[in-house]
Amino acid sequence: MADNASSAQRLAAWSAGLVWRDVPDDQRSLVGLRVLDTVGLVLAGYETQAARVAFAIGRKQGGTAESTLFLAGERTSAAVAALVHGTVAHCRDFDDTFPDSVVHPGSTVIAAALAVGEAERGPDEEIATAILVGYEAAARIGAAAGRRFHARGFHATGIVGPLSATLVAAHLYRLSAAATADALGLAASMASGLMAFVDDGAWSKWLHAGWSAHGGIVAAQLAGQGFRGPRGVLDGRHNLFTAFIDAPAPGADALCGDLGRRWQGGAAHFKYYPCAHVIQPYIDAAIALRCRHRLFPDKIERVTCAIAPWAVPIVCAPRAPKLRPATDMDAIASLPYQVAVALADGRVDLDALGPACRARAEVLDLATRIEHAADESLGQGFDGSIAVRLKSSEVLQSAVFSAPPDRAKLLAKFRATARRAVDEDTAATLEGTILGGALPRFGELATTLKIHV
Repeated sequence: MADNASSAQRLAAWSAGLVWRDVPDDQRSLVGLRVLDTVGLVLAGYETQAARVAFAIGRKQGGTAESTLFLAGERTSAAVAALVHGTVAHCRDFDDTFPDSVVHPGSTVIAAALAVGEAERGPDEEIATAILVGYEAAARIGAAAGRRFHARGFHATGIVGPLSATLVAAHLYRLSAAATADALGLAASMASGLMAFVDDGAWSKWLHAGWSAHGGIVAAQLAGQGFRGPRGVLDGRHNLFTAFIDAPAPGADALCGDLGRRWQGGAAHFKYYPCAHVIQPYIDAAIALRCRHRLFPDKIERVTCAIAPWAVPIVCAPRAPKLRPATDMDAIASLPYQVAVALADGRVDLDALGPACRARAEVLDLATRIEHAADESLGQGFDGSIAVRLKSSEVLQSAVFSAPPDRAKLLAKFRATARRAVDEDTAATLEGTILGGALPRFGELATTLKIHV
């Protein structure tokens, strides 16, 4: 690789040349868990109205019958399958997240990998390698921007997603390094996604993940046929970072210099509750305090959550709709509501998003007693603190932090999410197919999800 190669060219060359034997064990061990989580989320989302629309569009779009539409009993084009599955996987806001950029990689990367992997009949090792390529790209491009996409009103997943997805697809289509760089250049023009959904609970947020997977695949297909893409999209005069956040682009050495030596893709945090990821550690802390001190809502006078200022307009304000979420999207993005459910029930699951829970007087009353305090010292991760003042005047406090990955929690999550769409035997079959060997058996996965309609 020439010293003056652009970031896109260097990232493309690394991606095109990566093979499974060069992947370290700690990264290999994450692949099955990432796939299990995302498949479970597609099954969990299957019952939603958003999923019904997405699947209907998928059937209508049709195309070459090369990739399975899960649970639909039919096949469609890889790009359309990825559009459907990526959208549905994200529609519970239950998917993994990079804390530094708040990019959700799994719904986009896994959707693209499963669709193209099936279409190309890719070996398990190649599909697994492509998944890790996608995570690594999402981690690095997202980290270069930090949370500045959100600060400018852009949904980071929709900006970063097409680039990570196109590297997944290009790897599985076995494009050359040059064609992969073209694909990156094209995918950058597909980067999009406004944060407007925050104001009214609209579903565009979920579409961003599916559209990213779709766009990334189309970009790779175009590049594979010789359609040229600009090479300077990550560091040229009109690069992604300058365009979206008015910031200098990172140099090629900063973005790509240690590719293959230092892996950042493993930093994506799994989510164990259906909420905006910044809320998850507050739920953990609330449940722990409830268990340790036998807390019940009638004992609580007030709860104060110290939180990083960047998160306030996402999960705390405006306050009125956060206290009485009108939709599942509103519930997902409400710190007071989610913490109230955690303190009332000792758990937060998908039922917390439904209309029955959103109407519970006990939960809504407790939510009015949960307030936030913006703290400028916070924001390095999903950090904070929670203080529960009891009516006895006693104050119970806990630090808030992101917990390390918990395999047992993830398995419990998958079993609960999968059972919303398939029976217990099918869920067990899927779990064995994904985690029963050194690698997921990707071909069997598609077969199982096609048969059990």
